[in-house]
Amino acid sequence: MTPDLRAARPDRLELGEGIRWTGTDIVLVDILAGRLLAAPHEPTAPLRTLAQLPVPLGAVAPVAGHPDTWIAAAGTGIALLHADGTLDWLARPEDDAPVPMRMNDAVADPFGRFWAGSMAYDADEDAGSLYRVDPDGTVVRVLDGITVPNGPAFTPDGGVMYLADSARGVVRRYPVDPATGDLGAPEDFVTIRDGSPDGMTVDAEGAVWIAVWGTGTVRRHLPDGTPDRILRLPARQPAGVCLAHDVLHITTARVGLETPAEDDGALFTARVEAPGTPTPACRLDTVRHPSVFGEPA
Repeated sequence: MTPDLRAARPDRLELGEGIRWTGTDIVLVDILAGRLLAAPHEPTAPLRTLAQLPVPLGAVAPVAGHPDTWIAAAGTGIALLHADGTLDWLARPEDDAPVPMRMNDAVADPFGRFWAGSMAYDADEDAGSLYRVDPDGTVVRVLDGITVPNGPAFTPDGGVMYLADSARGVVRRYPVDPATGDLGAPEDFVTIRDGSPDGMTVDAEGAVWIAVWGTGTVRRHLPDGTPDRILRLPARQPAGVCLAHDVLHITTARVGLETPAEDDGALFTARVEAPGTPTPACRLDTVRHPSVFGEPA
């Protein structure tokens, strides 16, 4: 166990998630507010707004070769988010869903593909899916029948993906074909019964850090699933995690709490032993998307 952590920044988010280290900056989202935020290097400074969207924003990844462009899981699909806040949609696969849907957590893998989950606003059972964006910009539904997908998170070599179905309390592990991005047969990695597994990250030793919603804890599991370490927070709803070198950054949420405590919705940090690597960039073929990147067709 570790001593309780305290929040240094003044911000309190409704649904802080999708936190990522780009190698130079920490970015995160306030999902339902549609805000993309950056955490200044000064640890007590307020968060800075990078973009304000008219739709929910689940998570982003930088786009390789385009420093002012993000790929975003937003609204009912996946778009490129430019520095001026405009969106160029690659696909909106949840537009015609039978229940109102939104995108949730998302990340790029070490090969440059972008993976994004969707869920029903009311968390309808089995309504969610996992999508993959390939280098040519094609958006493919690779899994369905998920209720609340969180993660995905990848091992540093990209050979394994972890995906949580938060509503079921389970984290599954999938082998990933490096050439195609196809997923192999899943196996259950961890089942959590006292809360819901939410955002995740994998450290340099292959251990998985899991934010456990509803418990005020972030838990580290070894590659074989063995529990290894627990961090306790003064916030009930940990939602997202990332590693910047040997510092673990943790987002939390106030949404759904009738009487939020002082630190619910805050951003926390903790020094840990095993470091992490920057979130990979998404790699898209600009030749196939000249107009999206502001280039002549």
